Amino acid sequence: MSRKIKFGSVEVSVDGEKLKVGDIAPDFLAIDNELNEYSSKEDDGKIKLISVIPSIDTSVCEIQTTMFTKARENLSDDVSLITVSNDLPFAQVRFLEEKEITNNKFVSDYIHHDFSKKYSTLINELKLLNRSVFVIDKDNKIAYAEYLDQNTDLPDYEKAIEIVKSLEK
Repeated sequence: MSRKIKFGSVEVSVDGEKLKVGDIAPDFLAIDNELNEYSSKEDDGKIKLISVIPSIDTSVCEIQTTMFTKARENLSDDVSLITVSNDLPFAQVRFLEEKEITNNKFVSDYIHHDFSKKYSTLINELKLLNRSVFVIDKDNKIAYAEYLDQNTDLPDYEKAIEIVKSLEK
């Protein structure tokens, strides 16, 4: 199944079924900033806030990342903030260093496309990720899922943070 979304004024497609609240979150592999394999199992037992962006080198992605990074400061150590993109790890590291971000784990899906296939976020025509947000509880169930139909829009980060806070209690 393929669904149509927008990337600015261009219509593009994403394959797969959207994940929904109550689904078990698929484990995935990605590449960390040291070019090592990252497994989402590393964060099992924590609340996972997964912020998915097309490219860190765009203003909307920077805003989304900044909003979640600032919100992370007021969350417990039981929360893991993970940003996923298809940017090369070198670009991710550059961004993290420039912005002095230390509380946001960046991983890249550029090699395996494992995350994007399992979470239905790979934009076929561009090989970038469809902007989305997932909150996964400590039992690995999806508590919140938002897929944006227009990639130049921002997600409802306040709603995602509200869900994270409700899971912390």
